[in-house]
Amino acid sequence: MIYIESDSKDPYFNLALEEYVFEKMDREQEYFMLWQNDNTIVVGKYQNTAQEINQKFVDDNDIRVVRRLSGGGAVYHDRGNLNFTFIVDQKKGFDFNFRRFAMPVVEALDSMGIRAEFTGRNDLVIDGKKFSGNSQYLKQNRIMHHGCIMIDSNLIDVADALKPKEAKFESKSAKSVRSRVTTISAQSSFPVTVEGFKKALIRQVMGKEEKENYSLTEEDLREIRRLAKEKYSTWQWNYGKSGNYNYYNHHRYPFGSVEVNAQVKDGVIQEISISGDFFGAGEITDVEKALEGIRIDENLAFHIAKRMDIGSYIRGMTPEDMQKLLR
Repeated sequence: MIYIESDSKDPYFNLALEEYVFEKMDREQEYFMLWQNDNTIVVGKYQNTAQEINQKFVDDNDIRVVRRLSGGGAVYHDRGNLNFTFIVDQKKGFDFNFRRFAMPVVEALDSMGIRAEFTGRNDLVIDGKKFSGNSQYLKQNRIMHHGCIMIDSNLIDVADALKPKEAKFESKSAKSVRSRVTTISAQSSFPVTVEGFKKALIRQVMGKEEKENYSLTEEDLREIRRLAKEKYSTWQWNYGKSGNYNYYNHHRYPFGSVEVNAQVKDGVIQEISISGDFFGAGEITDVEKALEGIRIDENLAFHIAKRMDIGSYIRGMTPEDMQKLLR
C-alpha cells in the first residue's frame, strides 16, 4: 500500500489528483490517500448541481463547487473535514463492498475510544447520526473508494450550503438524501482534532504493512494541474452535466409579482417564460428570447437585463432583480 498525502486545499487539484492516480499510476500498486479542501461542495457524478446547492450562500461565502467521478449525494468540505481515498485493482475473490473500505475509519475511532458503526448503503454513524459518507467509482476492474469524515466541520455551513434555494425543481437527477449529521468532535467526550484522527487512521490502514510514501514529481504535478484546469475547474464539468430539468422561481416585488419557468438542458436555458402582474412597455417575449440559449447563470442574466434596460419591459425591475430570479 502506497500512501499519498496532498498538501493542497484546492478541490480542483485534489479531485484531479484522484483521477490521475486512478488512471495513470502503476496498477500493480494499491494507494491510500488523505486530503482536505477549503470550503467546497462536492456533488455526485449524476446529480443536478443547481438542485443540490444554495447558490446564493455559495456565492456570498466564496464556496467552490466541483463534481466528482463517483455517484452518490452532495457533501460539504471544510478544514474540519478529512477526506480519504483507496485506489485498488480487483483481484480474484476480492470484495468491492463499501464496508471493506469504510471499516478502517470505524476501527481508528475504536482505537481512540469512540464507538462508530457502518450502516445502510454507505454511511458511518455515531449514535445514529451520520458523520461520514462514502462513494465509489469503478472502471475496468479498478476501484476508487472515497469518503469524507466530519471531524470538526461547521454544521451550520453544512446545512446552509446544501439547502436548496426556494425555487422548485423537477428533475430525474439523483437527489441527496438529507440525513441527521454530526461531527466526531460533537459526539466525543474529549477533543478530537483533524491531525489527531489522521494519525490514528494512518496507523490503522498502514500499521500492518510497510508504509511507503509517494512524493509527487514535477511531471505528476504538471499533469494534475492541467487536469484541474481543463476539467475540474470548468463550468461545463461542474454545472453543465446536470441533465434536463425544469426551473421555477418567483418573487413578489413592490411593482408586482414576477415568475420564471425555464426548461434547462445541461445548464443551458432552452426555453423560458416570464409572467406576473407587472406593467411594462416592451414585449416580454424579447427578454425571453434574449435569455434562451444562455447558461442559467445569474451574472449573465444581470448583464442581459442591464443591456436591454429591463425596467422598460417590467416597470420598476432592476438588473439585480432579474439576477435574483435566476439564482
